[in-house]
Formats: sequence, C-alpha cells, structure tokens
Amino acid sequence: MSMSLRLLAVSAALAFAGAAFAATPQAGTAAPAAKPHTAQQQRMIDCNKQATGKKGAERKAFMSTCLKGGSTAAAAAPAAKQAQQEKMKTCNADATAKGLKGADRKTFMSSCLKDNAATP
Repeated sequence: MSMSLRLLAVSAALAFAGAAFAATPQAGTAAPAAKPHTAQQQRMIDCNKQATGKKGAERKAFMSTCLKGGSTAAAAAPAAKQAQQEKMKTCNADATAKGLKGADRKTFMSSCLKDNAATP
C-alpha cells in the first residue's frame, strides 16, 4: 500500500509540474504586437467618443448616422473624393459634347482624368 501511495504522490507532483510549466510563458517570446485598427474599427472608436453623454434612442440614432458617415460624423466626405467626382463630371460632359462613344470615349476619359489629376 505504501508503494501505491508513493506512486500516486509522484504522479500528482509530475502533473502539477507539467501544468505549471505549460502555464508559464517562455522568456524568449513577447506578447504579439497589437494589430492596427481597421477603418471601420477606427470609425467606431471615433463615433463612440463623440456619443458620450447621449443615451437610449438618441445614442442609437447618432451612432447609426455616424457609422454610416452621415453629416453628424466628425469628418465629412474627403475633399479629394469630391474633387475626383468633379473631374469625372467635367470629363464626362466634354466627352458628351464631342459625341464620343465606345473605345474613343474610354480613351478620351482616361486621358482627361489623367490630365486633370495633375491640376487639382
């Protein structure tokens, strides 16, 4: 009986030692670096900061509008996007005025947009 008690004690000691060793992080490995936030995650963080003090339905409505990029969001559509849309409108109007269609229109639009990209 004393032999089986010793065997049980040694087994328990090895089990605890194995568990302790497995739970201890290795000294050579560092914690993984934090990933940068995605655009949606950053928008959620920004909207959440702006929504402080709002509660209930008001907060829900604000967050919905903010996350969609509505007018209550801190940053409206970037000026670069608006400028690109203006370039598209101008080039499209010019192509229509010249009566261009098909491949000719595509070529004209491409060169027009590239030319307009140089002049903001």
